[in-house]
Amino acid sequence: MVKKGNSKASVGKTAKKSKDIKRAKTTKNVKKERASAVTPQSIDSKLKDLPLPPSIIEELKECLNKVKPTGAQLEHIIQMSVEAYEKAKVEPCEAVGIVAAQSIGEPGTQMTMRTFHYAGVAEINVTLGLPRLIEIVDARKIPSTPIMRIKLEPEYARDRDKARALGWGIEQSNIIDIGSMSVDMVKMQIVIELDEKMTSRRNITAEEIAQKINAETKAEVQAEGLKLTINPVQHSYRGLLRLVDDIKGITLKGVKGIRRIIIRKENEEYVLYTEGSALKKVLQFVGVDGSRTKTNNINEIAEVLGIEAARNAIISEAMDTLREQGLEVDIRHIMLVADMVTAGGSVKQIGRHGVAGEKASVLSRAAFEVTVNHLLDASIKGQVDELSGVTENVIVGQPIQLGTGDVELMYKAKE
Repeated sequence: MVKKGNSKASVGKTAKKSKDIKRAKTTKNVKKERASAVTPQSIDSKLKDLPLPPSIIEELKECLNKVKPTGAQLEHIIQMSVEAYEKAKVEPCEAVGIVAAQSIGEPGTQMTMRTFHYAGVAEINVTLGLPRLIEIVDARKIPSTPIMRIKLEPEYARDRDKARALGWGIEQSNIIDIGSMSVDMVKMQIVIELDEKMTSRRNITAEEIAQKINAETKAEVQAEGLKLTINPVQHSYRGLLRLVDDIKGITLKGVKGIRRIIIRKENEEYVLYTEGSALKKVLQFVGVDGSRTKTNNINEIAEVLGIEAARNAIISEAMDTLREQGLEVDIRHIMLVADMVTAGGSVKQIGRHGVAGEKASVLSRAAFEVTVNHLLDASIKGQVDELSGVTENVIVGQPIQLGTGDVELMYKAKE
């Protein structure tokens, strides 16, 4: 006969043993699960509620789906990513503007003053290095070398003939591009001999050219085959020579401002590079992929696509310029500059006519440029400086309101 106490003890031991077996099985299953590669669904569920920006989560997702980590590796990667993101955050009261200025300005001293020539085409060149960076931050209306990179729709991108025909349709065509012009002083006429090959290539006829010249100059134009004879309205030598200049300036076909186009093959598709920029007109051509077409004229992007597109263009252009010189600058510094330049809804320069000139502080504006003018205007208007920024506090010799200078400690004495 078994004692009651002993039976309870044996039942307890059996229950404990079964729990241990279950736990061991669970641990074994977890280890097995961790050892095997996780599914894309489980990666999505793990990343869904992380305290990270959407762009980082998307990048993590893409990388994890490629490497296919185990469960343990996934947890470790997620933990390290969150820690790295927390470390990368800006500390409270940090002088981000000064850090950004230093981080862009110091590498800027190592940049070269040169232009880049496309291989085999000396006529098209692009301003790079320090001059290009200055153009970006000065918000120049027209860059010194405006260019466009026109990506094409699949149908045109893989067919060289179609890409070339589209390029000729976009490229600006003047009379000197498709023929020769001479002046007959005796008969007071201008004679144009058209090149048959060039007119067929540009897909334009002698009649169309005659109509265009007549519409622009009001002169009488007679077409005989590939020969055009133009009689000026004013029968004088001065009027005749002025008419020659006017005819040379007429854009017969294509987009005004696109002076030259070259075709290059990149990654199994043809891309058009232009000398000159006219984004709004180029996007209207059939065969142009508007979502991938770029220009280096930031003001034009702001006008056609809006201020957010201009902000992204500033970041992209500045980063490309620095990267081309072999300089690594954190993108957040460039993003801060782009935000300051475009915050008002238009592209402003970083200078006395833009960001620096619009500061509320009189001393800060005076410290930048034209000191006497700013102080004189402020004195006449009776302006008050609140001394809330960095520059003005340095000038008057008191702690700046950043870092430890922004913290005030209060001590309450014991009674």
